[in-house]
Amino acid sequence: MTKPLEGVLILDLTHVLAGPFCAMTLLDLGARVIKVERPGEGDDTRAFPPFKEGESAYFAAINRGKESIALDLKAQHDRAIFEQLLVHADVVLENYRPGVMEKLGYGWEALHERFPKLIYGAVSGFGHTGPEAGKPAYDMVVQARGGVMSITGEEGGPPVRVGASIGDIVAGMYLTQGVLAALYQRDKTGEGQKIDISMLDSQIAILEHAVALASTTGKAPGPTGARHPSITPFSTFRAEDGFFVIAAGNDALFAKLCAALRLDTLPKDPRFNTNTARCENVALLKRLIEAQTLTQPRAHWIALLERHGVPTGRVQNVLEALEDPQLAARNMVLPIEAREIGPSFVGAGNPIKMSGFSDPAILPPAPSLDGDREHILEWLKTIPD
Repeated sequence: MTKPLEGVLILDLTHVLAGPFCAMTLLDLGARVIKVERPGEGDDTRAFPPFKEGESAYFAAINRGKESIALDLKAQHDRAIFEQLLVHADVVLENYRPGVMEKLGYGWEALHERFPKLIYGAVSGFGHTGPEAGKPAYDMVVQARGGVMSITGEEGGPPVRVGASIGDIVAGMYLTQGVLAALYQRDKTGEGQKIDISMLDSQIAILEHAVALASTTGKAPGPTGARHPSITPFSTFRAEDGFFVIAAGNDALFAKLCAALRLDTLPKDPRFNTNTARCENVALLKRLIEAQTLTQPRAHWIALLERHGVPTGRVQNVLEALEDPQLAARNMVLPIEAREIGPSFVGAGNPIKMSGFSDPAILPPAPSLDGDREHILEWLKTIPD
């Protein structure tokens, strides 16, 4: 069966992560993605380590399956090629600083007038409106400005960046949602529209409990380590051989946890009989739980808690996660096919599982810089005017 976005053409002018992540997701859903890169250099991430046989694993993981053409949008000949592509495109994605596309003559208003069905997706640090719209930003800047770093790390410690680049990735996810909604809307109206995604906006949008706490109490929440600030017990715990997590998110699960650990008096103890009480006595509760869990290895406790229906799991490093049998069964760690000349890599599979089409067993390779120019130009010649 065909994928949902089969026949949709994306012109991807983005670089580094937020925009390319969006384009990758759309590609996984069936779209054709032509990556328009700078001549000579291409996407910045082509120079990001780690490298294998001189090629970036970072670039390969985010740009697999795309086609590449290098175009200088200030040069007349390359502009002519780009405008030929625009005639046939459904979506153009860009993550330049606001105003750059306008200077090139390819801003939203100019493109919408010429190509009214075209969807224009833009992602930037601070968005296209507001007093700081023109400022540059990277992932760390928006994690800091958006409050995420203030609640990450251990209590009393310095602000900590989240290990994954969620400033970019979350913005890329919201851009994907916007593009899908715009495609659906275009089916009804025949009109394209502009999608303006701010990385900073996207950070505040994911602070579900922190916004509630700050706005209700008037106090800024701080870091709580691995512990959830509003649910207890919901944290890491030590076993004989390392850390694992327990996520007892309600009173029923807490009772099951206590039964498994033979802490039968705790569900009726006024210090622990409600989630509010447990949050107020979190340190004492953790000591009582770890007095039990430190006596056996993680595997023992995980098996026991799972038999009792308590959500749990060991804390895995990334190498362990890559070998997790559940992730393997879901096709979430896949080989990236090598080009005729070039190395093979490993990448994440598509987490969007749909009944209408099956997952691939191997991912297509990332393009070499300008590697698809001849194919793209020949394709343009075959399309009737």
